[in-house]
Amino acid sequence: MAVRTGAGVPRTQSSVAVSADHRRWFLINASPEVRTQFEAFPALHPRDRDRTSPLQAVLLTDAELDHTLGLLQLREADALRLYATPAVQKTLSDGSGLLRTLERYCTVEWQAMIPGTDVALADGLCCRAFDVPTTKRNRFGTGTDHGRVVGYRLTDERSGGTLVYLPGVQSLTPELQAEIAGCDCLLIDGTCWRDDELIQLGLAGKTSREMGHLPIDGPDGSLAQVPALRVRRTIFVHMNNTNPILLADTPERRVVEDSGMEVAMDGLEVEV
Repeated sequence: MAVRTGAGVPRTQSSVAVSADHRRWFLINASPEVRTQFEAFPALHPRDRDRTSPLQAVLLTDAELDHTLGLLQLREADALRLYATPAVQKTLSDGSGLLRTLERYCTVEWQAMIPGTDVALADGLCCRAFDVPTTKRNRFGTGTDHGRVVGYRLTDERSGGTLVYLPGVQSLTPELQAEIAGCDCLLIDGTCWRDDELIQLGLAGKTSREMGHLPIDGPDGSLAQVPALRVRRTIFVHMNNTNPILLADTPERRVVEDSGMEVAMDGLEVEV
């Protein structure tokens, strides 16, 4: 409502483009609005008359439609390289018509991402997937499936800069804290401010955690836990449209900013 009345700034759904040289780009998740996002970011525009794209590949954190539906927007490529865990690949191959539709338009090249294994994306850019335990919904398998949901830790080997992308997290387990600790920039799940946010608004019958998302507020929310992990810069992404931190003049937004953390905007650029 705030966006429709001009009181808020519209945002597209969560996707991130990463590069170590500003020439070769890797997309983490392909949102349904990926075409709009590409148009708004000149670095991803074709540079040559043959329409060659700077996009090298897409990395997937899971098989959710919010993170994969945009793949269909990339169907005009001769070939599309996807980095994903075997569990995510299996889900998209067996349980979704999306992949079958995509393969009718272009060649899909799979690169397996094994959690805990470093993968060189390009010269100077290294990526490691890590498991994100979750009990949310079960349409993509059980909560114990290896690689069902992952986050990514990316490292620029020349500068030593590190970025962790964690758009969906239910709990900051000790294992996840170890992946986050000491990184230069953390892009973390900011879906809901309060655990019972959607229940209080009459929009859902489950808490944020029950839907697979750690709330920001509360004694064990991300706002309370992240500061101990020595992260240089923390930015909330993947906000639901009910989250009051989306509005610049709310008390919740001031709490986030007073803590030294940030709220992502479309077009935000981060250097590490």
